[in-house]
Amino acid sequence: MPQPPRPEHLLAALLESAEDAILSFALDGTIQSWSRGAEQLYGYTAGEMTGQAMARLLPLNELPGLKLMLGMAGGEGVCLCERTERLHKNGEKLSVALKRTPLRNDDGEIAGILESGRITGRIIGDTPEETQLRLLIEQLPVILWTTDQNLRITSNWGSGLKMHRAQLGDLAGKNIFEYMKSADRNATPIVQHYAALRGTSSRFEYVRENRVLDIHVEPLRSAAGEIIGCIGVGQDITERKKTEEQIRYQATHDGLTGLANYRKFIDTLEREVHRAERSHHSFTILLLDLDELKRINDRLGHLAGNRALKRLAAVMKEQCRSTDLAARYGGDEFGVVLIDSDKGMAEQVAQRIEASLRKDHEEPALSVSIGIGVYPDDGRSTQKLLETADQQLYRRKRTSRNQGVTVAVDQETQANNRIKARGR
Repeated sequence: MPQPPRPEHLLAALLESAEDAILSFALDGTIQSWSRGAEQLYGYTAGEMTGQAMARLLPLNELPGLKLMLGMAGGEGVCLCERTERLHKNGEKLSVALKRTPLRNDDGEIAGILESGRITGRIIGDTPEETQLRLLIEQLPVILWTTDQNLRITSNWGSGLKMHRAQLGDLAGKNIFEYMKSADRNATPIVQHYAALRGTSSRFEYVRENRVLDIHVEPLRSAAGEIIGCIGVGQDITERKKTEEQIRYQATHDGLTGLANYRKFIDTLEREVHRAERSHHSFTILLLDLDELKRINDRLGHLAGNRALKRLAAVMKEQCRSTDLAARYGGDEFGVVLIDSDKGMAEQVAQRIEASLRKDHEEPALSVSIGIGVYPDDGRSTQKLLETADQQLYRRKRTSRNQGVTVAVDQETQANNRIKARGR
């Protein structure tokens, strides 16, 4: 006796032969099967729609009804017959009469829905308001999405999807955990979605695939005001953040040397003073003055003077740690905040800077006068530390100048003696 045909073979034959548009979808809205009749009615092939979201077939006004039906399907809430609107592949609206049958698993639970549809007419265009709303939502430079109470995405729109390689409805059926590739409910932005389910709105920045998104997450409410999920809006602000960072950098850095400017130097120094007060740790500052900058400008020109300033800045960057702050806060005046340091470390850094300048064979030769301020030994305030380091700097500068005068007098005396000797 021949064996009866297998159920899956019967279903395949039904999908191929039926004139009605027959399709099936899971409770997350993902299409699982697609008949030849569905292809003829909606314009999509089985390859284009299998695995896609049902939301792709629905006008915006029908999406809440689909979401409600999917949410109630597990509790036998499937609407078995209805007349509704669907979208053809070319964007045309169709009036369709539907019949639905719940599909059950081996345990008798509803696991999906089988739907057959037959066209009853074509809807001649949207109203002007509907057309305007559709165009607006499709072209908004943002990503919009809704979720159910289990944080499963039920719809998504917006032209901002393109840069994230997603199309209208592509995310429907995925949950937030899956889409964000995170199982941690306390991670951003999952924690904000859970807060929205409790009625709390939030706004935050989120970095994904090297893009920065400004995200709003709000509770999604039914017509009765009951929270039925979340609604989110994400705007790509990557370029704006880059512009803001450039503006912030320009506002806090010296344009010639690339070091921090006076404002950044003082802000960092004040912050370190307050931190040291709380943690009782030590730190130091260096004040540096490039010797004879005016002479360089007068003899060689301002381009040479600018080059001298940049040479000193390069040495400071090289000899300071990444945690330290090197700054130019005046014409020939520089400073360094040495984080978590003592006087011995400050003296070592000062000596390395001086040694590096001596080893530099570029003309003109450069030298610096350096003063050191130590917290808390030399002061517990920004003003006192700066005064102590400044006084030390100018003591050293006066000493250097006096030594330079003595050397110059000695050289002149020796030269005169040589002239006299030749005269004899």
